[in-house]
Amino acid sequence: MKPKTKETKGAKETKERALRGSRRASRSRPRAKPADAKQIEAIRRQIERVASARPPRWNADPEDVRRSVLKLVLTLVELIRQLLERQAIRRMETGTLTGDETESVGLALMRLQETILDLAKQFDISPDELNLDLGPIGKLL
Repeated sequence: MKPKTKETKGAKETKERALRGSRRASRSRPRAKPADAKQIEAIRRQIERVASARPPRWNADPEDVRRSVLKLVLTLVELIRQLLERQAIRRMETGTLTGDETESVGLALMRLQETILDLAKQFDISPDELNLDLGPIGKLL
């Protein structure tokens, strides 16, 4: 049995204001509907499926590792090539490259692209595979 305590006048008023405020708030907010058994069961199955999923294992096959490393290196080289190409185009448009420099840079970038494609073909990597998926950010290239 709880001992009775006297509430002060201020405490009573505070409690009453809080009750009035919560009644008003509950009238203005839409009430959430309770979930039915099917929804609860579906959520439970989803939680179990996620909890039981194992992280993907790394395949230590030497040829697969070699191919993956080459794919990463080619992706980075292609990214740098595209950045250099954009920079060369900006410099051409602003007139800071001479005609000979433009020709030289263009030729070098074309040869670099050919080399990337040749190496990718040797290791059976399609050019689309060089565009890494960065998840929520999107594609790299």
